[in-house]
Amino acid sequence: WEMGDTGPCGPCSEIHIDSRPEEEKAKIPGRELVNKDHPQVIEIWNLVFMQFNRKADGSLEGLPAKVIDTGMGFERLVRTLQGKTSNYDTDVFQPLLKAIGNLSGKTYGEDEKCDIAMRVIADHIRTIAFSITDGQLPGNAKAGYVIRRILRRAVRYGYTFLGQKQAFMYKLLPTLIENMGASYPELNAQKELIGKVIKEEEDAFLRTLETGIRLLEKTMAETKTAGKTQIDGKDAFTLYDTFGFPLDLTEILRENGMTADIEGFNAEMQKQKERARNAAAVETGDWITLEEGTTEFVGYDYTEYETRILRYRQVKQKNQTLFQIVLDKTPFYAESGGQVGDTGVLVSEFETIEILDTKKENNLPIHIAKTLPTHPEAPMMACVDRDKRAACAANHSCTHLLDSALRQVLGDHVEQKGSLVTPDSLRFDFSHFQKVTDEELRQVEHIVNEKIRQDIPLQEYRNIPIEEARELGAIALFGEKYGDHVRVIQFGDSIEFCGGVHTPSTGHIGMVKIVSESSVAAGVRRIEAFTGQRVEEMMDTLQDTLRDLKALFNNAPDLAATIRKCIEENAGLKKQVDEFMKEKQSQIKDKLVSEMKEVNGVKLIKFTAPLPADAVKNIAFQLRGEITESLCFVAGTVFEGKPMLTVSLSDDLVARGLKAGMLVKEAAKLIQGGGGGQPHFATAGGKNPDGLSAAVDKVVELAGI
Repeated sequence: WEMGDTGPCGPCSEIHIDSRPEEEKAKIPGRELVNKDHPQVIEIWNLVFMQFNRKADGSLEGLPAKVIDTGMGFERLVRTLQGKTSNYDTDVFQPLLKAIGNLSGKTYGEDEKCDIAMRVIADHIRTIAFSITDGQLPGNAKAGYVIRRILRRAVRYGYTFLGQKQAFMYKLLPTLIENMGASYPELNAQKELIGKVIKEEEDAFLRTLETGIRLLEKTMAETKTAGKTQIDGKDAFTLYDTFGFPLDLTEILRENGMTADIEGFNAEMQKQKERARNAAAVETGDWITLEEGTTEFVGYDYTEYETRILRYRQVKQKNQTLFQIVLDKTPFYAESGGQVGDTGVLVSEFETIEILDTKKENNLPIHIAKTLPTHPEAPMMACVDRDKRAACAANHSCTHLLDSALRQVLGDHVEQKGSLVTPDSLRFDFSHFQKVTDEELRQVEHIVNEKIRQDIPLQEYRNIPIEEARELGAIALFGEKYGDHVRVIQFGDSIEFCGGVHTPSTGHIGMVKIVSESSVAAGVRRIEAFTGQRVEEMMDTLQDTLRDLKALFNNAPDLAATIRKCIEENAGLKKQVDEFMKEKQSQIKDKLVSEMKEVNGVKLIKFTAPLPADAVKNIAFQLRGEITESLCFVAGTVFEGKPMLTVSLSDDLVARGLKAGMLVKEAAKLIQGGGGGQPHFATAGGKNPDGLSAAVDKVVELAGI
């Protein structure tokens, strides 16, 4: 067994079950069907004896610590114990399948396509609900995108095969909780959040699906117009990739006597996979080991520490070559728990190497550098960028205070759903089912700033038993997995599990200022905030802006009242200008009517003038209202240096075959531009005002007047 081309691997032992009828077993022994994808000869248990590390050249070297990794398929074991031939026939899935049947009016076991759809939905609702419970929300990137695609796949199956045109999956949540809530109480604790997130995602995708159906209908119409019966593979892939349509559009296509280009679709799919592979491709060299050992993190107590390199390797990604370095002791905090990794330098007597970032890989701090020390075996000092570390620590400690304050102001239902801690700012996601008001945000700010002014000292409990931590009242944070021993951070009544770096007391945060509050997903809000020096910078900017505004209004003592009065006066003046423009447009219209010429039975009005676009449009529509037959209106106008061509035709001219959009599109070439519109009214912009007169004449020529 191996996890990839390189890395830990080893021989494995597997247990398989043969649940075929006895007569089939007599014909072919089960051992001949092992790992042959037979639906009744299945693996239920796997033991991997991890003892080797496969290197990039394919060679195997022994692992310093050999372990056994074991995994059992729960649903498959239940199926075996209950004597079923399918996981979906067990009591794990049957309640969900019955609930889906009740919602859709279908009965499981009567139609193969409906059965497949029901199985997909039953399986996917579990994945989605547990993922949301664990803090992962549907999104457009990484794990969030996987959850979104899984949910959309289930919705699409319900839409296509079960006739579910409205959101329905969220209605399965009570059945799931009834079936699994006793073993997983967090499902029930977060049922409101899970239901809201799923319903919002369903509604959004169903709207997208309707748009996709309209696009499919348009594509089919265009294909038929072109005399074809097969829609292009690229179009089929767009429908799949953007709107969630399966390649198997045969039901809709067959109704219209059409098919899809399967080969073209597969080619587009392959191109996308190649793009994704190239974007994510990482070429990793073998570890060069200088010394055996593991890394000791000393960053809670030190920002500089003497260290040695244990091993290093070269990594290439996106045409960039970097080096990953493992140290025996490090003060560098590796990115985790929402806090970004430390940066800094490695200093030896020979040179200084910049550390660009610190990541975790298999719980091991990896230091990333552009260059490798020329003497990697030499002792060196690992030095963290103290200013960035201090800013990160302030923002991290502030997220703990924010969490506590939000519970105090909004209620105990508030749970952290994610965070991002950088030197520049902090971001905090939490469960709450409505917008946090400005008054509530200010109250939260005041509570946190009060705790900052109190300069509450940090109380840190390192490596304590998890039960002892819970007895302290510590709150477990989103997305974190905890072992038997944990670290707890306490600032007064704020007590949380945390592995990040923090300020020695709340006073070091300086001050917090919330700069935004928004929605992330159904039932999840996001706060972004600044602390310390960033607050000072923001206040300086606000003061400068306020000073500039006061100067603009002659340092009025009551700036708000002065601005309000200015707005009111401006609105009054705008109204007067609008009335003047209407009167002016009416005068221009009357003058144009008086100068109108009749050519070949067509009432022709053409002119050039410096007018804004909305004024020309108003004049054109006034003329259409007054002169309802045989009217051709052509205007060339310039406003703020930009030329525009406008064409308006009466309905009878359109009925004769003239199209304003086609006329303006061709004539706009003379002003180095383009445009279009409806058959009776169209406009075009350009770059060359000198060509306007010629463009106006070109419209008349093309119209055959």
